[in-house]
Amino acid sequence: MTLSRLLYLVVSFSGSEEPVCRYRGDPDSPLLSQDGDIMLGGIFSFHSSWKDRQNTYMHQPLPLQCTSLNFRAFQFAQTMLFAIEEINNSSDILPGTSLGYKMYDTCGSVARSVKVSLAVANGIEVEPAFFEAPCMRPAQVQTIMGETSSSPWMAVATVIGPFYIPMISHFATCACLSDKTKYPSFLRTIPSDYYQSRALAHLVKHFGWTWVGAIRTNDDYGNNGMATFTETAQQLGVCLEYSVPFYRTDSEDRIQKIIEVIKASTSKVIVAFMSHLDMDVLIHALSQYNLTGYQWVGSEGWILDSQTAALDRYHILDGAIGLSIPKAHVTGLKEFILDIKPFNSSNSKLFTEFWETLFNCRFKKSESSAGADRECTGHEDLTGVQNSFTDMSLMPIFNNVYKGVYAVAHALHKILSCKKTCNNTVKLEPFTVSSKNVLQRLVTERINLFGWLDFKSIAYGDPPARYEIINWQPRENDAVDFVTVGLHDASLPPDKQLDLQSDSIIWVQNSPQVPVSVCSEKCPPGTRKVLQKGKPVCCYDCVQYSFTCVRCHPEFWSNERRDACIKKEAVFLSYEEIMGALLTAASLFGTCMTAAVAFIFFRYRKTPIVRANNSELSFLLLFSLTLCFLCSLTFIGRPSEWSCMLRHTAFGITFVLCISCVLGKTMVVLMAFRSTLPGSNVMKWFGPAQQRLSVLGFTLIQVIICILWLTISPPFPFRNFREFKDKIILECALGSPVGFWAVLGYIGLLAILCFIFAFLARKLPDNFNEAKFITFSMLIFCAVWITFIPAYVSSPGKFSVAVEIFAILASSFGLLICIFVPKCYVILLKPEKNTKKNIMGKGAPKSN
Repeated sequence: MTLSRLLYLVVSFSGSEEPVCRYRGDPDSPLLSQDGDIMLGGIFSFHSSWKDRQNTYMHQPLPLQCTSLNFRAFQFAQTMLFAIEEINNSSDILPGTSLGYKMYDTCGSVARSVKVSLAVANGIEVEPAFFEAPCMRPAQVQTIMGETSSSPWMAVATVIGPFYIPMISHFATCACLSDKTKYPSFLRTIPSDYYQSRALAHLVKHFGWTWVGAIRTNDDYGNNGMATFTETAQQLGVCLEYSVPFYRTDSEDRIQKIIEVIKASTSKVIVAFMSHLDMDVLIHALSQYNLTGYQWVGSEGWILDSQTAALDRYHILDGAIGLSIPKAHVTGLKEFILDIKPFNSSNSKLFTEFWETLFNCRFKKSESSAGADRECTGHEDLTGVQNSFTDMSLMPIFNNVYKGVYAVAHALHKILSCKKTCNNTVKLEPFTVSSKNVLQRLVTERINLFGWLDFKSIAYGDPPARYEIINWQPRENDAVDFVTVGLHDASLPPDKQLDLQSDSIIWVQNSPQVPVSVCSEKCPPGTRKVLQKGKPVCCYDCVQYSFTCVRCHPEFWSNERRDACIKKEAVFLSYEEIMGALLTAASLFGTCMTAAVAFIFFRYRKTPIVRANNSELSFLLLFSLTLCFLCSLTFIGRPSEWSCMLRHTAFGITFVLCISCVLGKTMVVLMAFRSTLPGSNVMKWFGPAQQRLSVLGFTLIQVIICILWLTISPPFPFRNFREFKDKIILECALGSPVGFWAVLGYIGLLAILCFIFAFLARKLPDNFNEAKFITFSMLIFCAVWITFIPAYVSSPGKFSVAVEIFAILASSFGLLICIFVPKCYVILLKPEKNTKKNIMGKGAPKSN
């Protein structure tokens, strides 16, 4: 039956009179209706099929006779009624203005969907003879809602679109409907399949399934959705072994061919982009052939449908995973849907048929439930009934219907400038405001207020895309739990869109392990891929390489299998490791300890023990010891050009300054006693000025050595590849070894001189000089640096740096403790000995 036979409009002109339109054909009446100040239209598949009739083309075809009552559509219609009733009883939205409705039955037919949508827009109902009205009269409804499938909406939107009457769907997801050039007034409260198809492809890729099969509903929903999935999957490196269309009215031969394709396939994952009606028929066919063991990935059309789960008696779909609309709750809706009586409605025929189908009974004088085994009373209890009508698992879809009604109401509220009352003088004529699309624009704004901000979605009149990831988990009594195991949010950055709790997923056949579905296993080491002729890129053979060894770059090394070069680890003494942290702590402790001694000496700087042996040299020695402790820190950390030059020069100069001070103090002690001999005039050459000049002179020589070293061949960062095959040692190359050993040699020469002078002064009066302490400190100093040389040369990598730091710290602590701790002991704990008489060795004689 063609559309031209269903509907025919004749425009007649009579002089200058306004043209009149006459309707020819069988007028349609709404199954559910209620008058109101503003009318909303609804088209639902209250019946999912119709009786086939053989047309003879001799007589006018009879009206379509609808069959198979659809409980789902009844629930959607009840949700629309609930929202309208809620708005009519509210004083906050459209106050003083009532919403009415007219709902028509499409019977699941695309042609009938177009026919009843025109009836909704024109207000054509059953009237005697011909219906006549002005052709330019306004639309009788302000919006058309309902219908779950994409194909009927494409036809309806094509016909109704030019009149700019907003059309709102709660479940038509085809991405093609986002094309505003073809469907300018189509809106929806569910995301476009553009996002769902891409999300499914990323979900498949996430689990490593690169070889999958696909089944799609053979309509606009399935074909367009699968096309986007295929395109995205190919971009992600996923290959489709097969992609077959299926429709619930397919013949047995067609279904048999699909079964054979699945049986012959090697892929273990099947992506099903199907509606729940098609999935119900397919699962029945699969059950007959016991096609189990496949991992199913589903679209939102069936993944959350309890009716499909109930039909899966052989557990073919156990472990299925897919996308669904996020869960939602509408307060009071469940009670409203279930509070239904057959005689409380304006259309008792529809409700009578519904009641008889629901309880498998029949009323007196009713033929709609022929074969029913009992008589209906109209007072049957819904409490114990378990079927698709009492099941509320599709509450997220009911919520979409609910949001759509409220979006229209809020848009009307704004257009009518409603406050305490509404401006009813405003003419609501979508056709006359087509240049601005006022109602359509406001409805779009309200729809997006219920979701998340997504400007691309708003531009297409779609809500933002957010999906829950559902896993079918079997439980006792052959039931299935729809468990949410993740979330996909298209409004987030690509790397954060997919959020999965993989540990909570149960896979096919109750397995905790992720199924494997690949065309070819990953090639083992030493082989390469060779594509199989005539097959996708996911299918290949692994062919042995002709082995040719290639030397790795110095920064890389060969792994144990010698089939790949791995980057070597860079090794250096860092602050983060334990050894580096301990050496840093020791350095800082020595610095603090030196500062404490300096404070004590400054506090008691006028006491005899501090003044006895040139306090100026003592403070200079403490300053140089502080620098010695701190210079060890330059040896820790990643070597750089400046740190390599600084570490050795700072070490050399500070230590010479330190030894020069000790040498000056030793020479003063020795010369002081030599000058007491008759005729000796030695001390005039060892006054304070001469001591300062000697320290400056000794230090200046080291400075000149360091400058020559840095000028001629300075130290530099060096990557040592020789010590370890799997590591790179980052160290400081000496540049000129002569410069390094000249610095150390000069320090050693001064230390030996200092030791000799201290040794010569060892027999001087105990109470006066510190020669014994200096001798002992120099003994420690020399011992440390003599043992340093072999340890430094033999230690590999960062351990040689640690040896050098240890030598610096040990010799510094030796000088500090041996020279200054005894004096601090006397100052703080034995103040009675801190007298000039005691220091000069003239104290009271010792008792026997």
